[in-house]
Amino acid sequence: MGERSAGDVRTAEGAAEIGRRVLRLRTERGFTQRQLAEPAYTAAYVSTLESGKVRPSEAALRHLAERLGVSYEELTTGRDPRDAIRLRAGLTDARKALATGDAEEAAGRFQELMAEAERLGLRDERAIALVGLGDCVLETGELAAARAHYEAAERLLADEPLPRRVPAIRGRAVVHFLSGELRYSCYLLESAIDELNASGLHDPNALLLLYTAAIAPYMDMGAHARAARSAELALSLAPSVDDPGLIARMHRGVARTLIAEGRTAEADASLAKAQELYEQLRIHTDLAHCHWMRGYVHAQDGNLERAERELRIARDMLASKRAALYTVQVEVELADVLRRRGRTAEAEALLLPLLRRPPAGGEGSADGADSAGGPAADGVAADGEGSADGSAPGGEGSADGSAPGGAAADEVIAKGGIAEGGIAEGGIAGLTAEHGAVHAGGAHRLLGLIAEERGDARTAEEHYRAALALLERTGAAGDLADLCRLLGDLLRRGGRVEAAMDAYRRGLGHRAAPGTTTLGPAPAEPPGV
Repeated sequence: MGERSAGDVRTAEGAAEIGRRVLRLRTERGFTQRQLAEPAYTAAYVSTLESGKVRPSEAALRHLAERLGVSYEELTTGRDPRDAIRLRAGLTDARKALATGDAEEAAGRFQELMAEAERLGLRDERAIALVGLGDCVLETGELAAARAHYEAAERLLADEPLPRRVPAIRGRAVVHFLSGELRYSCYLLESAIDELNASGLHDPNALLLLYTAAIAPYMDMGAHARAARSAELALSLAPSVDDPGLIARMHRGVARTLIAEGRTAEADASLAKAQELYEQLRIHTDLAHCHWMRGYVHAQDGNLERAERELRIARDMLASKRAALYTVQVEVELADVLRRRGRTAEAEALLLPLLRRPPAGGEGSADGADSAGGPAADGVAADGEGSADGSAPGGEGSADGSAPGGAAADEVIAKGGIAEGGIAEGGIAGLTAEHGAVHAGGAHRLLGLIAEERGDARTAEEHYRAALALLERTGAAGDLADLCRLLGDLLRRGGRVEAAMDAYRRGLGHRAAPGTTTLGPAPAEPPGV
């Protein structure tokens, strides 16, 4: 149940507190009980109310508040209504700080405001601060903390109408998405949408937030029809929404469905609209995500020069924001573009430091990066998935699973990322099971391709299998299909036909479509499609 203030007239304690407050205010103003009560009530009623023996109606409280010269809220809660206004202004400033400045600085502001809201008993403002804190730690990659903040906000608002709870629900869905729990993320979003529509609570802002958030997990699971339908519904709601940030996020989401349909020019136009809005709003992280997504669109469309330019802009902007996880994710996609442009040495030079980079905790925004390359269409990062066995992907180390270092690290570098003992249980440092598993798999995929080009089939196979382990649990359909094909082709060329058939069969359940793979050109359409 949601929290109730100490002055809640629905409780005996709340009625007693209100009675004491009425007595104090009446005495301060020199009123008799009769003077306060007339003309609508009696002195006996006021006496009973002041002793806490009756639970007054809203009408009675409004009459008494008017007679006492205070607001209804101040009489029922004991709070100066200006406190809520002041806190709301502070929360708006903290939100702006998150959008344009440092997430840690914004988190400090939200924390202070939450503590003050708790002291004053301002439940709604406290819930808003909790959602803001969740968004801050989501941007710095602390998924467990983000989930705790969103859940706390939901508990505070449990008695409130669903539209009030939607930002917290959406935040929790994002956390599950980043943790690789794509189906449960969709379940949360779909349940909220169904409840809103069934109850007649048609709140355009809430629905737009939910429909847009659902696009990325649908795409990653290969549910393209559902993703397209969510995008269609989001577009239909846009004229009723006056929040430009929500509209920009919607355009980013719609772009992913357009890519999947092969409509890259329209996808780029949609991203241009989002970019224009973010520039007007000075929302720096989301603006970087737009450059990132446009780089992804150009890479899928084969325009590698423009892709490289957009990705470099995104990388520099995110690095300046100290968004470590997003920065390394962009670097993986940039390395893919460089390799495709024939600059393999540059690509490898970009990837290898990622293998040795110490974990940074990673950054992700309320808007995040998606597993199909570039930022998530709705601002949700889709890369927080883990390996099938729960091990942390990330930098390869020695055969015993220790982190790279010393001679072992040098050997990893010398052999293109594979130590003599093979790939350890982990993956790329900084790209872990909780932060960036899909791009960790992408880095292994690229190093596998580079190894193949050098004629090192063993190293290539180890990288492909490491990538496969990272992607298995996520259900990222396009990346799995692409990887199984690469592994199968490698095994078949090596004369291991049965093993190749196993790899192909493994990938049969995952159809790679445009907009569903993290790296490489858009997959070709199957024959007859």
